[in-house]
Amino acid sequence: MEVYKIPIEFAFIVFPFIAFILTIPFLIHQYRKYGGIPILKSACFYSLILYLICAYFLVMLPLPDIADVAKMTGPKTQLHLFQFVKDIMLTVNFNISGITDVINILKSPTVYIVLFNIVLTLPLGVYLRLIKRYFFKKKWYHTIVYSFLLSLFFELTQLSGLYGIYPRPYRLFDVDDLLINTLGGLIGHIITPIFTIFLPTRDELEVKSYKKGQKVTLLRRVMSLIIDIFILSILSIVSRILFHNTRFEQYYAIITLFIYYILMPTFTSGKTFGKKVLRLKIDALVEKISWYHILFRNILLVFIIIYPYMWITPLNLSQDIEKRLWLVIIICQIINFLYYLITLPKEEHVFLYERISNTKNISTITDGLIPLPIVEEKVDNINEKNHKSNKKRGNNNNLKLKQENKKVITFENE
Repeated sequence: MEVYKIPIEFAFIVFPFIAFILTIPFLIHQYRKYGGIPILKSACFYSLILYLICAYFLVMLPLPDIADVAKMTGPKTQLHLFQFVKDIMLTVNFNISGITDVINILKSPTVYIVLFNIVLTLPLGVYLRLIKRYFFKKKWYHTIVYSFLLSLFFELTQLSGLYGIYPRPYRLFDVDDLLINTLGGLIGHIITPIFTIFLPTRDELEVKSYKKGQKVTLLRRVMSLIIDIFILSILSIVSRILFHNTRFEQYYAIITLFIYYILMPTFTSGKTFGKKVLRLKIDALVEKISWYHILFRNILLVFIIIYPYMWITPLNLSQDIEKRLWLVIIICQIINFLYYLITLPKEEHVFLYERISNTKNISTITDGLIPLPIVEEKVDNINEKNHKSNKKRGNNNNLKLKQENKKVITFENE
């Protein structure tokens, strides 16, 4: 078991780094589509990544010494299909008289390797069926194709000497492994309903996600800010090149900030690129939103909360005055965040700069993205109201109203 313990431990070390890289695209996709992140989908996604890393390292590790591999003279490939059956028949004694004999058969290297290759891709079949349940609509034969492709990837990696690092393959390319790994994936696909019988359906998860998506969480706002900072960094580089050797060169950052955070949101209902991607926009806390609300909000956000150094540094203040000014800015930022924490239990939890500017972030996730279960729920609610208010009109009229309401909701959803 020690030979398998090392690859798994190494996989758990590598997993956080790969998961971190994939987290931002995953969060953007989930917030963009649903406005929320279902815990079950997240668990499925990240555990699939961990499984693939473990499977890869189990196949590739432990790595031998390059000098030892260079001295190898054995065959590089095994291209005889069902050779594993012949090997089992030659090496295993099938005279079974008790449980001990069964255990000995399972411990036989030729049997053990076959079972390992089945178990290696069995989780993949389970995950592919979960993906079919929660992400994409896949058929059973897709499991066969993907299991085969994963096995082929492993075998070709071995055949390449780990992408040319080794002078020759240090493990055998075996066509039987392709067959057995594919079988393992298919078995996993078949037995998946045993594990998913108590799990919610995709429609149930999506309804919960859409309901969550109507609320704006702090993580969603942070993701929007990360996207904006990334885009702003690119624009800042471009503007620095454009204003190079001009009198505006030292002000390129402020000009970029003004265009992206002040000018553009004023004419787009407060939507920056990050908000557009994560389906957010600015609205008023009270009454109707106006352009000056958005302008005042973004001035506070940019020059007090996010980028105060952009205007403090060019002022060339004395060191003592600059320290006092920074102290005031930091105190404002702390008060701003504490205000958010205090208002967190309330329905409209906002930062202090939003309260001052009479603005808030709202979700636009339902704009044109109303899922069918929610539509049907609305239909049922309208039908119930119509049924109560139109009892005197008779069952025939009631039926016509239901049909008309369904058409209206369907048209609105389209």
